[in-house]
Amino acid sequence: MRTTLPPAPHAAAAPLAMPPPQAALPPARVLLVDDDERNLLAISTVLEEVAEVVVANSGEEALRQLLKGEFAVILLDVYMPGMDGYETAQIIRSREQTKRVPIVFLSAVNKEDQHLIRGYAMGAVDYVFKPVDPTILRSKVAVFVDLFTMTKEIQRKARHEQALLDANLRANAERLRAEQELRRARQQQEAIIESLPIILYLEDVHASPRMPKFVSGNFSAVTGFDFGDLGRTPAMWVDRLHPDDRARVIDAMAGRPFGRSLSVEYRWQCADGHYKYFLDQAVLLRDGSGNPVEYAGTLLDVTERKELEIQLTQARKMDAIGQLTGGIAHDFNNLLAAVLGGLGMIERRVALSEDQRKIVGMTRHAAEQGAGLVRHLLAFARRQKLAPAVIGIDNLSASVTDLLAHTLGGLVELRWALEPDVSPVFADSAQLELALMNLVINARDAMPDGGTITVSARNAEIHSPAQAGLDLAPGRYVVLSVQDTGCGIEQHMLDQVLEPFFTTKAVGKGTGLGLSMVYGFAQQSGGAVRVDSEVGRGTCVEIWLPEGAANQANDATPMLAEFIGAPPRSLTILLVDDHDAVRTTTAALLEDLGHRVTHTADAGSAVELARRDPHAFDLLITDYAMPRTSGTELVRQLRAVCPAIPALIITGYADTDNLPASDSVAILEKPFSPEQLEAALHGTMPVLRQEQVA
Repeated sequence: MRTTLPPAPHAAAAPLAMPPPQAALPPARVLLVDDDERNLLAISTVLEEVAEVVVANSGEEALRQLLKGEFAVILLDVYMPGMDGYETAQIIRSREQTKRVPIVFLSAVNKEDQHLIRGYAMGAVDYVFKPVDPTILRSKVAVFVDLFTMTKEIQRKARHEQALLDANLRANAERLRAEQELRRARQQQEAIIESLPIILYLEDVHASPRMPKFVSGNFSAVTGFDFGDLGRTPAMWVDRLHPDDRARVIDAMAGRPFGRSLSVEYRWQCADGHYKYFLDQAVLLRDGSGNPVEYAGTLLDVTERKELEIQLTQARKMDAIGQLTGGIAHDFNNLLAAVLGGLGMIERRVALSEDQRKIVGMTRHAAEQGAGLVRHLLAFARRQKLAPAVIGIDNLSASVTDLLAHTLGGLVELRWALEPDVSPVFADSAQLELALMNLVINARDAMPDGGTITVSARNAEIHSPAQAGLDLAPGRYVVLSVQDTGCGIEQHMLDQVLEPFFTTKAVGKGTGLGLSMVYGFAQQSGGAVRVDSEVGRGTCVEIWLPEGAANQANDATPMLAEFIGAPPRSLTILLVDDHDAVRTTTAALLEDLGHRVTHTADAGSAVELARRDPHAFDLLITDYAMPRTSGTELVRQLRAVCPAIPALIITGYADTDNLPASDSVAILEKPFSPEQLEAALHGTMPVLRQEQVA
């Protein structure tokens, strides 16, 4: 809406000195930037009734146009040859005279969150995707044109009012008219301010503690407080700053009296107790003599954008951790495979005394614990291999109670509170038991003077992804919760407790892996974890897991189990592994099982051996992760020479789901026992029997 001042009425007495008439405002201009002449013509036609359209076919031309005059809004194509839209926007935002001109990106592709976030980070206020809907584009541009026109109109109106007051100071009638006009202009400004999606405020220069003297009408909707609450509690703004942000924000505020513009992002606790992310920007206004008058600022709620950034950062971090732990698992499993294989050879080939057998058993147990540690590391990286099955809650409670019988101590009471007819869950039984044990032990540690731990289970249904504040697909779930009456966790730490290696316990009392393993297990199982806590009253951790259906089968049953039966015939085996210790112990184990073994450290030598005699080998056993050539690639190359040869891939790599297991390619994970190796050889028997029949 455009507004103009009405003409001043004639005075009843002698003529008064009137300000000169003002020229009409020039039409608002829109800068359209696109390297496609057809787009320029089409969009110009759509917008010609809304504003004057200035076109530029490159980022450089757009920057030249911005030096010539003001624009209400810039429509900027994202992808252009030379300087693209993102670079152009960054330069526009870096210039003092153009940094506040709204930018709307035009894009035909890249609707993903990361590209949208990048655009908003470059200063965009909106996106319009091609092909452009004329009505939508015209409406969006009209909003910015109206705001631009209103701003110019208000500025002109203020100048006109001042001139009118100076010219008609002695005329009561004219003064009354000027006051009425000023009141009308003020109402118009308030209407404009309340329609904006941000809070506008004015604040005295030396206000201490910080106290705005004016805020826009949507203050209550954004913060949950009335403006009067600030007056009654002057320290509210500082007190409700997030503890981690308080010092930084107060330091930024301290520079305002020296004329520095303020732009700071922080967390502030609203009336409902939740923290929102605000972008606080302010400038120092001065009078005609250069003396500071007040601060004029905006408070923008950027919580949604910040949450998207946090999710993206979390996803990248967990992926990096997963890559790291995957590599660690491979190398560590190689070492454990050599240790366990060597122990198996000792037990098979050497007559041991009882004391020696105990030492070997203790060594084997330590190696198996190392393998368990690798599985725990993979848990919070969500790269462990799960064996999901339908688990009854009653059976789960009995097994977990048995496991914890001698762990909690006499001061802690464990209670189970299961809803009637609670559904079973579909998850990995061993990992779920481990998750509950971790939570119960954490609860015990939070109650050094004793207390009650309550484990409950209930059914729940998610109808929309945003329900319950969890990122879950719609469906039916079972919620397992562990609640204690301990010391609780401070609110500002709740966002960190699921992070790997973060712990609230004293140094040496915790690894910071317990809750992160629970979180990783729940995420990998299609569920989620939620933590609620209050200092002095205790903590409640909920695990949301998919409901198990009666007809769901355990899809992770080992592929080789069905082949365990009669022992295989003596085989001629080609063994390939770049790790000398693993290769040597594996070859010895195979020979102890009665097979003939030819082993080599690289894929090239293996292919050369097969080319010399394509019928020399009954079976290929190969490591998965080898330099230059992977195990799967070796299988492909070898079958070009020996098409029917079955294969067994041995791997210490974390992500086995992507390995090509089939009827003629079996998978065996490191570290393995002699019994597991023998069972894996049984898995190749169907193929070998088919060859014998043929």
